[in-house]
Amino acid sequence: MKAAICTRYGSPDVLHITEVPRPVPKSNDLLIKVHASAVHSGDRRMRSLDVPLLGKLPMRLAVGFKRPRQPILGVVLAGEVVEVGQDVKQFQVGDRVHALTGFGFGGYAEYACVSEKRCIAKMPQHASYTEAVCLPFGGTTSLHFFRKLQIDQMKTILIYGASGAVGTAAVQIAKAKGLQVTAVCSGRNTERVKALGADHVIDYTKDGYDGLLLKYDAVFDASGKINKTQAKRHVKQNGAFASVAGQGVARERKEDLHYLNELFEAGRFKAVIDHIYSLDEIVEAHRYVDTGQKFGNVVVLIAEEIK
Repeated sequence: MKAAICTRYGSPDVLHITEVPRPVPKSNDLLIKVHASAVHSGDRRMRSLDVPLLGKLPMRLAVGFKRPRQPILGVVLAGEVVEVGQDVKQFQVGDRVHALTGFGFGGYAEYACVSEKRCIAKMPQHASYTEAVCLPFGGTTSLHFFRKLQIDQMKTILIYGASGAVGTAAVQIAKAKGLQVTAVCSGRNTERVKALGADHVIDYTKDGYDGLLLKYDAVFDASGKINKTQAKRHVKQNGAFASVAGQGVARERKEDLHYLNELFEAGRFKAVIDHIYSLDEIVEAHRYVDTGQKFGNVVVLIAEEIK
């Protein structure tokens, strides 16, 4: 099968298209014909070894010293089940599924094996593959940190980095939960973030933008790039702050994927797609994500799109 492999740590140019053996499913695995994947922060961090200096050696020891032990990156996928292991109970051949693969990666290939015990679910009935692959990463990450914030008990939230894969999901989920949302992003994305439901959108590129912010029950840093001390000044007394940086890896939960599917089917959650690249354009896709300019998700189309 055709796959994009990471030959060493570095720039997007370390990614190469090649032929590799098709994976063989274990007893609890699904063999999935991959139709779509995406380029997310987990993929680019693994490709570039973009971790704090003190974390580089432990990371190399954990995932590969000179290159990733799993050279096929891609933390999300959407596709069709073509084979199931003997112990699989919840899925069958022909199911259209989407999944988070975690540190197993594997999405940048024509076929991938995913255990049915992982964060995997049948796709929303009315979603295309390119839409379905946009739900797992940003959506489950947002829900993980929203549980830390206990937003079900809150009325207002401030979301920094509202234009990324996590941020666009966070805005929509917070609105679905009935919160008043103030979003922070660059001016070029203001109208698009408003269209996702944000009540107020603040352009961080303008001088003095911080002075326009009030105090909120919850403050969520969806980008991991902000000044946390400054951001915490906007948390109300007895409020809460959470960030995707420095507060652990988001826990993947199947029930979160089912919840996101329900929101999508109800028209309360949109798949936000910036660019769609082919697998052969994987280097260009990573280069674009490295610019930090994407809005929502950058999708990698592996097979021809079918509704």
